[in-house]
Amino acid sequence: MRYQIVTLGCPKNTTDSDRIALTLEAAGHHAVSDRARADLVILNTCGFIDDAREESKQAAEILAAESRGDQQVIVTGCWSQIEREQVIEIDGIEAAFGIEAWDQIAAHAGEAELERDIPETSLQVGPSAYLKISDGCARPCTFCNIPAIKGRQFRSATPDSLVTEAQTLVGRGAKEIVLVAQDSTAYGSEWGDADGLARLIERLAAESGAEWLRLMYAYPGFVTPSLIEVMARTPQVCHYLDIPLQHGSPSVLRRMKRPHNMGMVRGTLERLRSAMPDIAIRTTFIVGFPGETEAEFGELLDFVAEAQFDRAGAFTYSPQAGTPAATMSEQVPDQVKQQRYDELMATLADVSAGRNALQIGRRLPLLVESEPGQTTEDGDPIIAGRTYREAAEVDGLVFALGEASPGELVDVRITDALGHDLWAELID
Repeated sequence: MRYQIVTLGCPKNTTDSDRIALTLEAAGHHAVSDRARADLVILNTCGFIDDAREESKQAAEILAAESRGDQQVIVTGCWSQIEREQVIEIDGIEAAFGIEAWDQIAAHAGEAELERDIPETSLQVGPSAYLKISDGCARPCTFCNIPAIKGRQFRSATPDSLVTEAQTLVGRGAKEIVLVAQDSTAYGSEWGDADGLARLIERLAAESGAEWLRLMYAYPGFVTPSLIEVMARTPQVCHYLDIPLQHGSPSVLRRMKRPHNMGMVRGTLERLRSAMPDIAIRTTFIVGFPGETEAEFGELLDFVAEAQFDRAGAFTYSPQAGTPAATMSEQVPDQVKQQRYDELMATLADVSAGRNALQIGRRLPLLVESEPGQTTEDGDPIIAGRTYREAAEVDGLVFALGEASPGELVDVRITDALGHDLWAELID
C-alpha cells in the first residue's frame, strides 16, 4: 500500500510520524510524495490548544474532501486522542487512532502486496532530526491538557533503544540530533535516576555518531549540576538550552502551579552561564493567564529585561477544557491579552536583537540547510543554516553568500545582525 503522512504540531509529533513510517515500511508499505497516488493518507494531529485543534479539524476536512474514491484518510495523534468522536463524525474519515498507535495503524493498513513499486520517497532525514526520549507528563500545571492527552506518567525509552535510534538517524543523514520530550529533564525519573538525562547525553555523544546534540524542553528546577557539567564538557552538545518558564511573576506562577521560586530560576541561569559563557538560552511565556494584573505583567517585562534570553516565544492564554485554569475566575479579556502579547513580543524582539548583535565578529560552525542553487535577487549564490545558537523551526537563520550542500558544516564569521536572523561570511 502506498501511504503519505501529514504531520501537524510540535517536533514530538514529527518523531511519532517517523515511528508510523518505520512501522509501515517494515510491514512492506511505502511512502509516496504525490498524495493523489497514495492509497492511505495519515493525518497526525495536534490538540494542545484551541487553535491547534481547529487547525487539525480543518486539515482533516480538507484531506477527506480532496480524497479520491478509493483513497482512505485516517487521523491519529493528540486531537484524535481527546476528541475521537468529533474526528470520526467528519465525512470521509475512515478511522481515528490515538497517540502512539503506529502498530494499530499498520494493522489497519493490512498486509502489503507482494509486488511493490519502487518507493518514491525514503526514510532519509535532513541535517537535523528529532529523538523523542520520553513521553507523558506528571507535572501539575493548571493550564495544560498534555497529561490528559499523553498520560500522567513519565515513560522513558531505554538508553540502548535511543542510542540505536540515534545511530539510525545519523545513518539516514542527520548531523544534529535534537532531544525532545514533554519534559526532557524527567528522563529516567520513573527509574529513580535523577541524572538519567546526563547519562543519556554521555552515551549519545560517545556512540551515536552525531556531530551535534541539542536539548529542548528542560523543566525549571530540574537542570541538575551534573547535567550542566556534562553539557559544558561534551564537545557534541550545543551550548543551547530551552527552559519554558511561562512567566516571571511568582504569584502568576503559583496559580499556574509552576515553579515559582524566582531565586532558583535566576540561580539556574547563572550556573548555566558560568559553566558555558557562550550558551544561548531559550524560553516561552504565557500572557493573560487568569487573574494576571498589570503589576504582574510588569514583573514579567522586568524579568525579561533582566534575564536577557537569547531566544523566546510567547502565547496568549487559551482556556483548555478539563484544566483547572479554565474555570478560574478573573479571566483576562482577549483585547487585554493581545495588548500584553504585543508589548511582550516587542520587548523580547529588542532583547533578542541585542543578543544577536553581540555575535558580530564570532567565528562559528554553520550547519547548512538550504538546497543548492539558491541565489539573491542579484543572482549571487547564497546559503542558509544554523549555528549552535539556533534550533530548527523555532529560531532564526544565518545567511551567507557562497555555495555549500545541505548537511555540510562550514565555518562562518558573523558580520551583521537582523533581529532574529544573522548575516555571515564563509571562511575558506
